[in-house]
Amino acid sequence: MKPVNNIAKSKRLHLRHVGTLASSFPRKTIPLIPSLHVLLVLLASFSIGRTAEPSPRDLDIILVNGRVMDPETGLDGIRNVGISGDTVITITDQSLDSRLHTNGTRIDSTGLVVAPGFIDLHAHGQTDAAIRYRVQDGVTTALELEWGYPEIREWLEAKKDRSRIHYGASVSHGFNRAIVLAVMNDPDTTSDELMRAAKDMSEPLRVLQNLPFFIATRSSSLPDSETETLNKLMMRGLSEGGLGIGLAHAYYPGASYREIFRIFQFAAQNQAPIFVHVREKGMGAMQEVIANAAATGAPLHIVHANSMSGHELPEVLELIGDARSRGLDITTETYPYTAGSTNINAAIFDDDWQQRLRITYGDLQWQDTGERLTEESFHKYRKIGGTIIAHSMREPMIQLAVSTPFVIIASDAMSYAPLAHPRSAGTFSRTLGRYVRDQGVLDLMRALRKMTLMPAQRLENIAPMMRLKGRVQEGADADLVVFDPNTIIDTATFEKGLKESRGIQHVLVSGTQVVRHGELVENEFAGRPILGRYYQPPRK
Repeated sequence: MKPVNNIAKSKRLHLRHVGTLASSFPRKTIPLIPSLHVLLVLLASFSIGRTAEPSPRDLDIILVNGRVMDPETGLDGIRNVGISGDTVITITDQSLDSRLHTNGTRIDSTGLVVAPGFIDLHAHGQTDAAIRYRVQDGVTTALELEWGYPEIREWLEAKKDRSRIHYGASVSHGFNRAIVLAVMNDPDTTSDELMRAAKDMSEPLRVLQNLPFFIATRSSSLPDSETETLNKLMMRGLSEGGLGIGLAHAYYPGASYREIFRIFQFAAQNQAPIFVHVREKGMGAMQEVIANAAATGAPLHIVHANSMSGHELPEVLELIGDARSRGLDITTETYPYTAGSTNINAAIFDDDWQQRLRITYGDLQWQDTGERLTEESFHKYRKIGGTIIAHSMREPMIQLAVSTPFVIIASDAMSYAPLAHPRSAGTFSRTLGRYVRDQGVLDLMRALRKMTLMPAQRLENIAPMMRLKGRVQEGADADLVVFDPNTIIDTATFEKGLKESRGIQHVLVSGTQVVRHGELVENEFAGRPILGRYYQPPRK
């Protein structure tokens, strides 16, 4: 059997051979004069001829005898994978031992699955304390897209050479609108002053909701006269590398329907995806954002459909599916747990929250102690502020969400805390262990597709570098996870808190081992920024 070769399909941007590069451009794009065309053909023949014979000792890592699974091509078979630098060079059923560098690494993958590294579109926990659990769950890319960041350039710079996995963020609509409203209400305040509050914000979900100027403006509506000012701030975030727009307007209920429609218009004009936490639970809120997407053409991703739908999840998934079947660019996600988590000070706990959310005090769990709340303790902790876990969903609804073909798996991982929601440590292993192996809700290839290819494809238009991720193909990025399908499972619990998943044997990020034989490799920070196409390097 010949080696699998899919460089052209994966659209690798830094192809090494002149011939391959020349043939990768449509002729209409580069009109060639005859002499130049002949020269390129000769160079292509020379290049291809030279690379037909493998160079000795050209591989840094080989993964041997693993069950290689690639969701895009459908490859599912025993293969050897060769890696050079940060790139998958070859996938073959032939031995690669003779091509391994003298000091290279040979990983015996017998009995294990070799899959693309898991891509998490919804990860709030961005400190190293949180990422240590994420990478041992097979995650190679973790992105803050629901809330986003207001100071993306500052945040990216702070993460440089300090992250075990790849990282990136959307532009925070919630933070930027709060800045505009705060400056409008107090002209003596400058946006730079307010931006400084975010420069060291490693955990926006936790920090932003407690900032005084955000709390003071979350019930206010943005006047149409300030739309242009807000759009300029949003565009600045895109130019700093933002991966779209984080729109969590459930947390600032003052945002009017008109205001949300305007941000959809902005997103459509720039073809920037919106990652939205709808304004309330149920069909009505879903219809608002889907109508906006249909009217404007904005790419839309609805976060955690499971927790935002409740008992109406079947109808919500039907609504999204029908919209997709009519050509709308809409995606959604779920996490595989029956509880959510958020800040107790969030606006969703204002007024008649028990009726709206269909839960009681006893369904809330205080993260710091694990205790279930009462009316008395709820009001006590709300004065202090902190994180709660809300037990509000039923298992059949999670099974439905996980098994629906177009639903992506994403964790909604929380900021690090010993008793944080277990989704922060076990989302992907739980899906593969509980819902694939134990319950048979979906098969292994479909599950991997939801964790790798589908999230990569969601981002490819705004971040072309994602075309090289979520795949095990020649020419793709060497972001890989090697796991035992017979033992993989989450071990974190609501009662005992965070704990590393079991069954993840090896994790490679950019061709660097960050997990080896199930153990975290210390002092390996191979993560790189995922940048949007509007990114502009800082001026010197």
